[in-house]
Amino acid sequence: MSGSDFLLQERQARIAEKLAASGKVLAGELAVEFSVSEDTIRRDLREMAAAGLCRRVYGGALAIPPTAPFAERAADQPERKRALALAAARFIAPGMLVFLDASSANLAIAREILGIPGVTVVTNAPTIASVLMEGVDVILIGGSIDRRVGGALGSRALADAERLRPDLCLLGACGVDVEAGITAFHLEDAEFKRTIARRSRSVMTTAMNEKLGTAAPHDVIALSECGRLVVEADADEAIIETIAALGVDIIKAGKA
Repeated sequence: MSGSDFLLQERQARIAEKLAASGKVLAGELAVEFSVSEDTIRRDLREMAAAGLCRRVYGGALAIPPTAPFAERAADQPERKRALALAAARFIAPGMLVFLDASSANLAIAREILGIPGVTVVTNAPTIASVLMEGVDVILIGGSIDRRVGGALGSRALADAERLRPDLCLLGACGVDVEAGITAFHLEDAEFKRTIARRSRSVMTTAMNEKLGTAAPHDVIALSECGRLVVEADADEAIIETIAALGVDIIKAGKA
């Protein structure tokens, strides 16, 4: 092992210790402490995020908490999610084939599209299917249910996804970042999302403020592949301007 490799590993180990102790680190502070450039620290954080050791955010990184179960996530911040859902539902028209993946944001959207005539929804989430089945036609993708994600994943789910061509794909996002794109915490979830997104005519995602400028460990798609992003009314202007510069249509939600 070269001396530079040793210094890199030692520095990243110390960064990991700081994340474990305080839950977050700032690139500027780390650069001063280790007497390196902020670019060097940002490279460290990118490598650590790719290895699942942290979650990148604007200006630094956060420790990755254990993933909350789907039911717990669905019950969190319901009014904020409903505001995003109301804005997103405006783009779902009668007769469309729409895909909703397993996410608490999409569960909120499902509740808002029950009255749209002629819509068919494809989902890998039984919870979303149960909400929709009384009001719209539903196609439920099969496979093994991942309890962390709340939906079917794996080879059978991928095979089902590869036979579909939705008009609109609504992706749940664990992170939305200019460099990293749309990201997910779990590898199989990222693979499934990417497959269905790239078979869809258009892709839209919603993101609460805390997800903007952050990156989870696994890439889904680049932001240039996402046609529309729905954000909260008070979303960080600097972040959404850089995203809009990639050609993404930014929609600001109102109040629920």
